[in-house]
Amino acid sequence: MNRVWLFFHKMGSPPWFYRFSGKLLPWLWGLFFVLAAWGLYLGLVKAPPDYLQGESARIMYIHVPAAWMSMLIYVLVAAMGLIGLVWHVRIAEIMAICSAPIGAFFTAIALATGSLWGRPTWGTYWVWDARLTSELVLLFLYLGVIALYNSFDEPRKAARAASLLALVGVVNLPIIHYSVTWWNTLHQGTSISASGSSIHPSMLWPLLIMAVATKFFYAANLLVRTRHRLLLQDHRKQWVRNVIMKEGS
Repeated sequence: MNRVWLFFHKMGSPPWFYRFSGKLLPWLWGLFFVLAAWGLYLGLVKAPPDYLQGESARIMYIHVPAAWMSMLIYVLVAAMGLIGLVWHVRIAEIMAICSAPIGAFFTAIALATGSLWGRPTWGTYWVWDARLTSELVLLFLYLGVIALYNSFDEPRKAARAASLLALVGVVNLPIIHYSVTWWNTLHQGTSISASGSSIHPSMLWPLLIMAVATKFFYAANLLVRTRHRLLLQDHRKQWVRNVIMKEGS
């Protein structure tokens, strides 16, 4: 347990975090590319077409993982923001705001691929369905967090304000998740749950592999953004000068 607390204590040190994350990045990017290539090959080449929707159902190998990530990242933004608000951990504040653009990206991908999938399935690109509308609200929440952060000149105040907005927006996540249960919607119900899956294994495995791949993409992207923002915020500190001298030599 002491080692765990020591690890989290070290994570609060910008120089240690920068060095540690630099060692992780090649592994994270490598795992992402391998898993993404494997998942896309299985999903787009090996998996059979859906018996009802045909080839258009292959969009799910991008759409579903992106939708899952859009909600997961928002949970992490709120959680890291809470850590920053309560324990004043600057790395957590920076990681929270650096996560927001990645979450907005996944949300936009989920909405765009969902619209493309909806055209052959529903006959239209967009309907004001409960699931689609609440996912659109999630995109606006991400954009609001980013805009609020950028409206402050002082990074610590900006992070706290953005974290408060993120915490308020958490109420939208249950609405997204349970919208197909609470309301009569066009969006299909849950196919994967803790009790099992109604998807055939030949289609389920590519989906799960892509879901794991997107998590490695998020982790790698987050570390790159956090490292860059740390250098910008601490550009006058000695540890940053040491990093620049070491990388420039």
